[in-house]
Amino acid sequence: MSTVARNLYIRRRLVNGLAMVLSGAATIFGLFWLVWILWTTISKGVDAMSLQLFTEMTPPPGQDTGGLKNAIVGSLILSSLAVLMGAPVGIAAGTYLSEYARSRKIGEVIRFVNDILLSAPSIVLGLFIYTLVVRTTGTFSGWAGAIAMAFIVLPVVVRTTDEMLRLVPSQMREAALSLGIPQWKVTTQILYRAALPGIITGVLLALARISGETAPLLFTAFNNQYWNTDLGSAMPNLPVTIFQFAMSPFEYWNQLAWAGAFLITLFVLTVSLLARFLLLRNKTQHD
Repeated sequence: MSTVARNLYIRRRLVNGLAMVLSGAATIFGLFWLVWILWTTISKGVDAMSLQLFTEMTPPPGQDTGGLKNAIVGSLILSSLAVLMGAPVGIAAGTYLSEYARSRKIGEVIRFVNDILLSAPSIVLGLFIYTLVVRTTGTFSGWAGAIAMAFIVLPVVVRTTDEMLRLVPSQMREAALSLGIPQWKVTTQILYRAALPGIITGVLLALARISGETAPLLFTAFNNQYWNTDLGSAMPNLPVTIFQFAMSPFEYWNQLAWAGAFLITLFVLTVSLLARFLLLRNKTQHD
């Protein structure tokens, strides 16, 4: 090996080693803060966990007994409605992009707009629904909160459905169409069945994303200290309750805020693991 080649080899090894050290340090730096946040949330949240957290309403100021029952139920209602409104539209839009507008200009335009919506701050969506719904009706409502979160669900499901359907081999479409099967049957009975785990994963990831959203709910559903299932009025919900209780000077409210944060973290972790399991199972079946 010549001297020039040896020097070039040594320089490349040094640059590679430096890049590995810097990337490893960046990874450790990020993981350190992540572990610290998780540890703080879990340690403080577990200490505040109790049965009354799920059986009693949010307490008034200064009271040392109470729970988060109304906030938990309100969040479940709002999140479920958001998924029910956003997921079907997202699946239909993703199907159109994959099967009918794959190579068309309009498909690229829709994907570009969807990516913008996907990266839009949630507070902007909350302000949009506030102007569109809350100011029109003159009141905060559960419907407005569900619509705001549905706009967060929509682009996630559109992107996931589009990508999952595009991963289905073209031979499956061609074989079905060659047998004279209509396009809608090919889509619903063959393509959906093949891409179902990925589509469900997208819906679950969207659900995990909206479960902790606070900003859009501040402008739409707001909050309610009392039990309420009337979607036409302000709805109790966990994220805004955590925000209000964490900012309060009452120690018991602070404890409930940590308990609520722990519940949301546990829910997001569970949903993420379920989505990961579905993806891995689908990969194993195809392998």
